[in-house]
Amino acid sequence: MDINCRENLATAQSMIFMGGRPQESLNGLWHYCVDWYNTCLRNDWYKEIQTDELGNTLPLDYSFDEWPVIQLPVCWNLFREDLKYYDSSMVFTRKFYYKSHQGNTFLRIGAANYICHVFLNQTYIGTHEGSSTPFFLDITSALIEGENRILLVVDASRRPDGVPMDNTDWFPYGGLYRDISLVRLPEIYIKDFRICLNPDGSYQNILAEMCLSEQVSGTARLTISEMGIEKEILIQEGHGQLLFRADPELWSPENPKLYEIKASFQEDAVQDRVGFRMIEVRGKDIFLNGKALFLRGVSCHEESVFNGKALTDEERLENIRIAKELGCNFMRLAHYPHNERMAELADEAGLLLWEEIPVYWSIQFEKPEVYANAENQLTELVKRDWNRASVIIWSVGNENLDTEERLTFMSRLANCAHKIDPTRMVSAACLVSAENKIADRLADYLDIIGINEYLGWYEPDFAKLPALFQNSAPIKPVIITEFGADALYGHHGTVNEKGTEECQAYIYQRQVETITKIDYIKGMTPWILYDFRCPRRTALVQDYYNRKGLLTPDKTHRKMAFHVLQEFYNRIAGLSN
Repeated sequence: MDINCRENLATAQSMIFMGGRPQESLNGLWHYCVDWYNTCLRNDWYKEIQTDELGNTLPLDYSFDEWPVIQLPVCWNLFREDLKYYDSSMVFTRKFYYKSHQGNTFLRIGAANYICHVFLNQTYIGTHEGSSTPFFLDITSALIEGENRILLVVDASRRPDGVPMDNTDWFPYGGLYRDISLVRLPEIYIKDFRICLNPDGSYQNILAEMCLSEQVSGTARLTISEMGIEKEILIQEGHGQLLFRADPELWSPENPKLYEIKASFQEDAVQDRVGFRMIEVRGKDIFLNGKALFLRGVSCHEESVFNGKALTDEERLENIRIAKELGCNFMRLAHYPHNERMAELADEAGLLLWEEIPVYWSIQFEKPEVYANAENQLTELVKRDWNRASVIIWSVGNENLDTEERLTFMSRLANCAHKIDPTRMVSAACLVSAENKIADRLADYLDIIGINEYLGWYEPDFAKLPALFQNSAPIKPVIITEFGADALYGHHGTVNEKGTEECQAYIYQRQVETITKIDYIKGMTPWILYDFRCPRRTALVQDYYNRKGLLTPDKTHRKMAFHVLQEFYNRIAGLSN
């Protein structure tokens, strides 16, 4: 098999709405093999050819059921010390028992970094590209009654034509680090289901939309028991839409009200917990449910000392609790889609979210296949989290130079986001221009302008900070998506000594003092909530970590800057109440 095979590519078009669906977990113990040279693909191990045409046994380079075992989901870099920086290919296999049923069976993988090839019972099923979004493959025809062997080849190689590219400022964890499961569905099933407050300004019209797996016609049912709503949705050629009057209690950070929603068509049914809210931009202001909003935020990687990107719910809740302690009503989930559980938990906790795809730094904007990959990752993210009230911004990228090729690439992404989801705002984390102003041409395609600026750190001259804002005259709201400074917890010195807590706190103090005076700045997400691993950070105080966190990597200690930002956010919250 060609190691670069992209046949039967799993994309956003093959995604299935999962709300309330039973799943048969395939998490747990899998046999694994480090496959540095991609020999499994090159030599078609998945075919399990053990004899020649005369029945003679053949020598094999694998022994699936004698390999050691690993607990999935996992980031393999944390499983064994010798795999700490391994970023090539690994093979995972196990057997499972299957009892047939009338309908379809799909394999769902929550995320695998970066390319995942799937084989079942000596058959190639399909491939997915992209490290942070879920994918689905129809395995109905390949399943057999009784024992089945599944084989997954995960290639974490960093690629110059990847999204993200081969050079990033975070740790490129390899592995299958989100849930793996089987999903049984009837022959005709609900493929997509969306529901939201219709953005017409009335706050009383709800829009529901359903898409089926087949272009059939009929009647679907929608139930919101708490509101006493029982509605029919007319389905024509596999698609139906319903706009109806209601009086929902609006979702907000102060009141994260969620409703139990149920929808069904013939033999299939789904459910979800959904909040109804309206987010919009008017001029240079952001409004939530008609009330002006300042986004008191912080950036956060999906990172854990013990689990890498395979966070537990307890770790996600810990991040939300710390953000709330800091005074946040908003969090930027950088620089790729985090686990969908983060948005579900944010819905419950009342925390607004910025979600992002890894169009990061200087990816190969000129290549059509790179754009197709980025657009697919964006679409997979939007389809996955469309019903989440907490998600208010889709970001199409981070820190890209303003070139013609990049403008074409990212403006297309912004237009795509607007087209598939007109109910949310679109942004990107842009760079300050060489003239020290907010002048990125991509801003014309965005609802909110994100700006990364490190005045006081990479550019030490603080005089350039007020000058930046004086030089700029945006007609849209601006979020300062990044500012900050490295500080090693417990390392002290003067405010001019880089790497000390005092220096970091001083930079935060100067930043917030200046930002408060700028009327078009409507939010900020300083970099970053806690320190995270990064192979390119080799200075003594870094030790292969980005130390810009407000907390230590294990989140047990708060640095001085944490309290500076906390005091600022508490003051801002008091002014807005």
